[in-house]
Amino acid sequence: MRATARPIIAPAIAEAIGTALLLASVVGSGIMAERLSGGNTGLALLANAIATGGALFALIVMFAPISGAHFNPVVTLALTVRGESGRSRVLPFLFVQFAGAMLGVWLAHLMFDLPILQASTKLRTGLGQWVAEAVATFGLVLLILLGVRHKSPSLPAAIAAYIVAAYWFTASTSFANPAVTVARALSDTFAGIAPADAPAFIAAQIVGSLLALVAERALAQR
Repeated sequence: MRATARPIIAPAIAEAIGTALLLASVVGSGIMAERLSGGNTGLALLANAIATGGALFALIVMFAPISGAHFNPVVTLALTVRGESGRSRVLPFLFVQFAGAMLGVWLAHLMFDLPILQASTKLRTGLGQWVAEAVATFGLVLLILLGVRHKSPSLPAAIAAYIVAAYWFTASTSFANPAVTVARALSDTFAGIAPADAPAFIAAQIVGSLLALVAERALAQR
């Protein structure tokens, strides 16, 4: 996922499109899963997780050669701290990640004939949810940092597999991404999060990513 030095326009467009398609996949598959699961929440979550993982793998393969396929502000910041992504990319990437995420949610609403502008009413709060977000983000960022350090060719598949698993082993269903969190607050669907609950999720994600940076540095001492 290391991006090579090149003008910022193409990488920023790649990040915008990739993040938009990721959110369209997350929210769109959640809507479809809920409609087809017959009220079986576990089945809906399974379908949502598999679709998200599949889309994420494809998007990383598609856009990694152009932008590094971050699609996530904490990933961009962590890779920048580690010197794997240029500092000049930070602000453009963060802007297009948040903008792309919101556009992806609105695209999902449009595809399923729902009101485009929404605010979620799904409550996701409490210590367990916050710890889950910190754990999910810690694992994701550490996986990416170590995968980039060791130039792992299976990193895209590993990231996708981790996200599918984290949907199930974390109480929060693993948002692990501030842009995803903000965008999902704008969707009153299966994948939503109440806007009032989003700041605590983002704070937990930041904590998780900082711990991942510390862990990666410690593991690199050989």
